[in-house]
Amino acid sequence: MPQTVLLAEDDRAIRHALERALTLEGYQVTAVADGVEALAQAHRTPPDVLVLDVMMPGIDGLQVCRVLRAEGDRTPILMLTALVETQDRIAGLDAGADDYVVKPFDVEEVFARLRALLRRTSESNGAPVDVPPKPAPEPVGRLIEAAGLRMDPQARRAWRGGRELELTRTEFELLELLVRNAGIVLDHATIYDRIWGYDFGPGSKNLAVYVGYLRRKLDEPGAPQLIHTVRGVGYVLRED
Repeated sequence: MPQTVLLAEDDRAIRHALERALTLEGYQVTAVADGVEALAQAHRTPPDVLVLDVMMPGIDGLQVCRVLRAEGDRTPILMLTALVETQDRIAGLDAGADDYVVKPFDVEEVFARLRALLRRTSESNGAPVDVPPKPAPEPVGRLIEAAGLRMDPQARRAWRGGRELELTRTEFELLELLVRNAGIVLDHATIYDRIWGYDFGPGSKNLAVYVGYLRRKLDEPGAPQLIHTVRGVGYVLRED
């Protein structure tokens, strides 16, 4: 069965072009023009992945994302945005989006990001996928710990000290990767490959945005910073 995409884009030309491109790529696409239709369709026939334009009349893409996440819907969401400032990207991540593409975009980049999101979903559901093997999951109830952090990979819960962290899917996976490799500097390419399954190139700010947002959730007054930038290389988790 083809994987299903719910596309919400108010620009008719972009909507039709992307709908056609996704269909030719083998997806089953439902295209709508606004957030109200997107929510109605998502409730009626849940898709495998959503592609939401940020700026739509009435209910915009961020509001659609917030509503679905508040309802407990964890369907992967790719945002389309013409907004390039870091705070705009953070707003999308804060709303619960899993990834974003900045307009104007190359359709091949959209395809690559959708494949990465769907592959991660398949992995979490236990479906077979053609990607390099990852370490076996931790037994239920077994925690991984480093630098004052505790994580339960099976329950997808994380704590710093006695405080539980509220993390999105991507934030949890990024933190888990850092915790499992505490004290080791992970380069950008390695992190992109393990988290997104795709290297977005040296000009991408995607990883920096997620690291910044994760830091905001980890940091505590008077406590040491845990995620450190190694300029020109990548990131490392350690408690200084």
